[in-house]
Amino acid sequence: MAAVKQIQITFDCAEPERVARFWCEVLGYVVPPPPEGFADWGEFDRSLPPERQGSAFVCMDPTGVGPRMYFQRVPEGKVVKNRVHLDVRVGTGLVGEERVAALEAECARLVALGATRLHLLRADGFNESCLVMQDVEGNEFCLD
Repeated sequence: MAAVKQIQITFDCAEPERVARFWCEVLGYVVPPPPEGFADWGEFDRSLPPERQGSAFVCMDPTGVGPRMYFQRVPEGKVVKNRVHLDVRVGTGLVGEERVAALEAECARLVALGATRLHLLRADGFNESCLVMQDVEGNEFCLD
């Protein structure tokens, strides 16, 4: 049997630090300490060649359980729907209107952080309700 592998989730984006800090707020993640010898990430970033400054940012689960998230600058903008997206589990174990209320409450918090609410998918007898959203650069995700 193969060993379980750790994964990293990578986002292509225009502003890595902005998107990373949004996801830190969504997930309760943190920015890791800067490399040894640097007081902060800004100092580290300024030590890079100009073309690499601001090109990447990282956030991580402070407990070490969840995957590391890596945000890299790319020249092209987002043009089509994501083929992979995150489901942020905020309604686990809840059903009906209680679940919808939990999804809407988290949606309101995330909209205040810069997310966009797209639409609520109501329970259909097979799947429970979920809320489709976009992050600060338009990447789709669901509140589930």
